[in-house]
Amino acid sequence: MQQSSVLSWNLAFAGSACAASYALVSPRFAMGLALGAALEVVNFRSIWSSCERIFFAGEEGMNGAGPAVGAFGVRFILLAVVLFFALQAGIHPAGLLIGLSLIMPAVVLAAWRARPAIDPSAQALPDDDPSWDAWNPWLAREVEPAESDDDANANDEVLS
Repeated sequence: MQQSSVLSWNLAFAGSACAASYALVSPRFAMGLALGAALEVVNFRSIWSSCERIFFAGEEGMNGAGPAVGAFGVRFILLAVVLFFALQAGIHPAGLLIGLSLIMPAVVLAAWRARPAIDPSAQALPDDDPSWDAWNPWLAREVEPAESDDDANANDEVLS
């Protein structure tokens, strides 16, 4: 996945939402939505660059990870300050919130489009394979073995 694809989808969503909200809601709401979308683009680019420095720096670049972690945290403070002043200036809070949230569908759509191709010749486990029972899809981890009745009774005796 590339940053440009996420930002392209985000621009499409934000532009459409601003145009629709200007026509259907109010110019104040559209202004809040546009400001929220602009803030989230700056925030997303900061997160993206910080994550690249932290996770993809390699062995020789780990010395630069400290400032990246600091920049990752400083952006929260800057975002809070800008949001405070925007709300004090009379920006519509719901429009601002929606504008800040538009990056999420853009990220999901860009990630979905960047997924690897499905291999139709890949082998699947048979339905009766015992490894199906060893995985808990709700917790996304292996199933922990159940306690025996003797261990459960011993724990009950200790608790009483």
